[in-house]
Amino acid sequence: MAEFFDRLSDQHIAFVERQPVFFVATAAADARINLSPKGMDSFRVLSPARVAYLDVAGSGNETNAHLIADGRITIMFCAFDNPALIFRVYGRGVPVLPQDAGWGDLATHFTLLPGTRQIFDVAVEQVQTSCGWGVPHMTFDSERETLSKYHRQHDEAARFAKYAVRTQSIDGLPVRNPTQAPQQQQ
Repeated sequence: MAEFFDRLSDQHIAFVERQPVFFVATAAADARINLSPKGMDSFRVLSPARVAYLDVAGSGNETNAHLIADGRITIMFCAFDNPALIFRVYGRGVPVLPQDAGWGDLATHFTLLPGTRQIFDVAVEQVQTSCGWGVPHMTFDSERETLSKYHRQHDEAARFAKYAVRTQSIDGLPVRNPTQAPQQQQ
């Protein structure tokens, strides 16, 4: 049976810290739902009411576009060992880029990876636990190094120039990128 909480408890935080993978879902009006798997030790609990994750440039920037347009985000963790558990974080997020005022404080919580593009800062609105009994048992072998190797092969200016041409999501929503002006403090 599902249980809801207003914030993360110490038990929730301990569970999240053990998980090698999580999933992020966002949506905006008249756009596709975006659902992405994440790994690379990129998730941090900043407080019981605030989480963040480091984003590395990849094939798209849908989360950025959706958070600018709508702000809603769901982050899901699954236990692939025992005890079974599915854990969801519902919140509102904003992309924070290296040129933004909040970058310095957020970046101290992470080891910046080759190709780091932004950090998504999420205000937790609610968390949910559910049984997870339908999730298979699986073991973690290792992180893939492919994305980091790819980004190490290109200097930062070349990487950013490649991704700077992307000013829209796949559905035509605007995205911010590291070559644009800083976001105003809210």
